[in-house]
Amino acid sequence: MKTHRILLALAACWFSVNATAQWQWLDKDGRKVFSDRPPPADIPDSRVLQQPQLRQPAAKPAAAADSEASAPPVTEAKTPAKDKELEEKKAKQEAEQAAKAKAEEARQAAVRADNCERARRAKTTYESGRRIAQTNAQGEKVIVDEAMRAAEVQRLDGIINNNCR
Repeated sequence: MKTHRILLALAACWFSVNATAQWQWLDKDGRKVFSDRPPPADIPDSRVLQQPQLRQPAAKPAAAADSEASAPPVTEAKTPAKDKELEEKKAKQEAEQAAKAKAEEARQAAVRADNCERARRAKTTYESGRRIAQTNAQGEKVIVDEAMRAAEVQRLDGIINNNCR
């Protein structure tokens, strides 16, 4: 059992050797950049601080080296599939946010409509002239007089003006 653990630990160490292959360079703003990919073509070699110590390929014939020097550098192109997926995810997120905003707006409109209806019913009750009793802060029953009735109707008018449009 011990040998299995030792072999497993050695295998994990062996596979992690490739994880240390990192590039380090200074970007155009002077910040250090760490990556597992080489720096962009516009970064001069003098700004590259560290590059991975990978195995060097076998020496090339002189004719092959000259043809490579004259060939334009190969740059990695973005794959359209990844860009398309990213755009789809972004569009889906925006649609979800728009749906949430629309649902919240609908909920607020429903609350305003409910407040409007309640205020209208209360105003009708106060304007009916019937005797109305309220409970004050001490818990005592108080009959609403004309001054209190007028103040409450005015307050309800303000609510109706704000919520009922």
